[in-house]
Amino acid sequence: MDMKKLVMDKKRIIIIGTIIILFLLMIDLNNRITIKNRLSAERDQMGTQVANLQATATMMHTQIGFATSEAAVDIWAREKGHYIQPGDQLIIPLPPQGSTQVPVFIPTPTALVVEHWEVWWALFFGE
Repeated sequence: MDMKKLVMDKKRIIIIGTIIILFLLMIDLNNRITIKNRLSAERDQMGTQVANLQATATMMHTQIGFATSEAAVDIWAREKGHYIQPGDQLIIPLPPQGSTQVPVFIPTPTALVVEHWEVWWALFFGE
């Protein structure tokens, strides 16, 4: 009987050891799956950011290409620079006789004096 009991004890120890090892492997697998999911989400987010940056770079290259072209210089010269090409007729609109031009008043900004306690109040209470 002692032999039978000894064989049963060895089998139980082996089964319990195997179960513990499988349990530890399952915990490790779960950790690895969690890390993989997090890294996959970060990869997808970075891919979106890279695509946005590439689109921005393409747009910037297009704008730089236009800004350095003859067409951009011509558009600026005619619209903002008020230049004309040979053969163009310059037309300057004149106001009707007897009318006075309405002066345009541009208000000058004045600095608002704020007390120190008002700055701190706005900082802490958002007013």
